[in-house]
Amino acid sequence: MGHALIVEDDADAARMMAQLVAKEGFSAATAQSLREARRQMALQQPDVVLLDLRLPDGNGMALLDDTDLIGNSEVVFMTGHASLETSIQALRYGAADYLVKPVSARQLQSILSRVMKPSVLKDEVRLLHDDLQRSGRFGHLVGTSQPMAQIYEQIARVAGTSVSVFITGESGTGKELVARTVHDLSRRRARPFLAVNCGAISPNLIESEIFGHEKGSFTGAERQHQGFFERAHGGTLFLDEITEMPLELQVKLLRVLETGTFMRVGSTTLQETDVRVVAAANRDPAQAAAQGRFREDLLYRLNVFPLELPPLRERLEDLPLLVKHFLHEIGQREGVAKRATPEAMQRLATYRWPGNVRELRNVLQRAWVMSSGPEITDQWLPRDPSQVAGAAPVATAPAAAPAAGLAALPAAASGTVEVAIGTPLAAVERQVILATLAHYGHHKERTAAALGVSLKTLYNRLKEYGL
Repeated sequence: MGHALIVEDDADAARMMAQLVAKEGFSAATAQSLREARRQMALQQPDVVLLDLRLPDGNGMALLDDTDLIGNSEVVFMTGHASLETSIQALRYGAADYLVKPVSARQLQSILSRVMKPSVLKDEVRLLHDDLQRSGRFGHLVGTSQPMAQIYEQIARVAGTSVSVFITGESGTGKELVARTVHDLSRRRARPFLAVNCGAISPNLIESEIFGHEKGSFTGAERQHQGFFERAHGGTLFLDEITEMPLELQVKLLRVLETGTFMRVGSTTLQETDVRVVAAANRDPAQAAAQGRFREDLLYRLNVFPLELPPLRERLEDLPLLVKHFLHEIGQREGVAKRATPEAMQRLATYRWPGNVRELRNVLQRAWVMSSGPEITDQWLPRDPSQVAGAAPVATAPAAAPAAGLAALPAAASGTVEVAIGTPLAAVERQVILATLAHYGHHKERTAAALGVSLKTLYNRLKEYGL
């Protein structure tokens, strides 16, 4: 049975919390001041300390300075409201989480269900570093380069806390793998990890998918539907391409992050949720905010701990490890092992990888299929040096270009698109997308990378065009 210390100057609130803690199988002690808390900790080392930040004899954080007393106890802040400042304080002082007062039974139950001694998390991080030295893997990630070593250090630092993480990086750099590694190293690992691509869901359905809906709330709602926030309760919700989320839904997301409550579509009943949000975008979120496509207050709320992933071209020393890893995966799946020749490795090393690690995986999959023997040569690997820069075809606008030419695709080798002055932007976008797709031989991942959009966004556009 675990032991909890409740440091709260309101005697009635402390007594109520002690009763809730007892229902979860913990013994409980209470203290109404820092002095009394220190005395209680000296008498019995608690497994978890529920610590009010405002106490009669000082700030509750002063207790964390007594490292000998805190020892191996997990600390949870209690605060009147969730804020960016509270998240930063929790991260800075190594607190496991924070509770918003008045504390609900469900909030407290969620916190106590994932109590884990800090030493356990440290041991697991140490094991991951040992595995990194042996195999070049850190959780779901592969690579030993300096840029990746910095990413691993940041993951190890933030995973055990409750703060929001915002992952940025080009398409294909592995943002979801980072989110999964953060989840697997967190106290929420026993609960669900759910990933949702905000750019891949229709704007008419995304609110229902995220928050759920009631039966009959709209045409086609034949039954009650639980959204991602309900299904991920107690775990981690990964919101990919979050800058593609409609602005009106961003307001509701901000409310969930601040209050821990939401309503299903068509309902007037508040639902509680305890979810850690990890967000991601392949575009600069600050730029999206400046352009009015992303709420600035939501950016501040999510961007407590920013994590920027390097593109593959900036960590090419990881290429041999990645190639070995992917070929091993393919070989296990297909039942036949193959290896890359030195010439193939040289060809891979000279390519700039606009689609990053995802493109490398797909290139190797195709080369594996096309190679008849046990070796993968450079025959089926990227060759065109013009693709090294990863740039999209350049659009020019000569005055004499006929508007009727919009329906025609340019030759893939030309690298240009002619557009008449005054052509609607939607038509220009369509022409550039289709021309780029033709330029890259209908390779969708490379097309998306060259255009600077997500693969899901490209698929959505092609669907709109009836392709």
